[in-house]
Amino acid sequence: MQKTVVKKISETNIDMDVIRQAGHILRTGGLVAFPTETVYGLGADALQAEASKKIYAAKGRPSDNPLIVHVCSFKDINKIVTQIPDKARLLSEAFWPGPLTMILKKNEKLPYETTGGIDTVAIRMPSNKIALALIQEGGGYIAAPSANTSGKPSPTLAKHVLEDLNGKIPLILDGGAVGIGIESTIIDLTEDIPVVLRPGYISLNMLAQVVGEVRMDPGILSKDAGTKPKAPGMKYRHYAPKAEMIIVEGEQENVIQKINRMSKDELKAGKRVGIIGTDETVKYYEYGLIISIGGRQEDEKIAHNLYRILREFDKSDVDIIFSESFSKLRMGQAIMNRLLKAAGHRVILAE
Repeated sequence: MQKTVVKKISETNIDMDVIRQAGHILRTGGLVAFPTETVYGLGADALQAEASKKIYAAKGRPSDNPLIVHVCSFKDINKIVTQIPDKARLLSEAFWPGPLTMILKKNEKLPYETTGGIDTVAIRMPSNKIALALIQEGGGYIAAPSANTSGKPSPTLAKHVLEDLNGKIPLILDGGAVGIGIESTIIDLTEDIPVVLRPGYISLNMLAQVVGEVRMDPGILSKDAGTKPKAPGMKYRHYAPKAEMIIVEGEQENVIQKINRMSKDELKAGKRVGIIGTDETVKYYEYGLIISIGGRQEDEKIAHNLYRILREFDKSDVDIIFSESFSKLRMGQAIMNRLLKAAGHRVILAE
């Protein structure tokens, strides 16, 4: 087992000696975990097939789950795609650097080990200044999924990365807490009408204002676990805590009553219960470990706190988690996509 070193680094005063050390690891085929504005990423040189393989091995990630390639300049994508559609240029002008991933057709310079064996590539340009400096120093093309064990909640702090990958990677750049807290929006630009394959901070409406009609892949918000999303990676279990998890939907008063009844029953059965509520509702819950995810209307705070709270429940060894639903917020699609995956699509209607 190798030693994993954690190095503190600030976005406001970047230590270039640390960046050069990290860049050297990437250029020589190694792995580095680093902060972005969404979650922490686990980076490797996207142009080195063997380096990409190391990401899959460290995470325990299925090899047909494509990696997102991170760049630090829009012009750099010319090197790895067959063509750049006009819509990609428009979206990059509107949202790059930022939490938007675009799917384009790859060329022969990008190995299939990076793209999960398919002929398209997911590309984004993060806004985090540490990430941008690392990408430039590391060769310009850094493949990076979230820096966690595959299937677990994504890391929003360096300590989350260390919990999952200690001894599996040489270096973690600790840039503090991430800003957004959930992964980037993914839009497929290889079809005539662009399709959102993963919702995120940038909503479908925001995208449509720039490029016109945009569709949402119906599989990503389905409550039916048998409905498969188009994106290869989204068919896998994601974001999941150790405990069983159930989402409860309905009017607020009904949801609170339903969760209280189910929590009481689970406690009688000898199970440890966790509840995800909001600032407005936590005082009404009567049983178990109750955690507020934020104010009911604070969608950005809810998204930011989600993975951290799921990891807190892991440490508390609860057996079952009940969560309120957040579908009506601006970022509701993104939040509910993660919650549905974490819950294995288990949803109960409180009537």
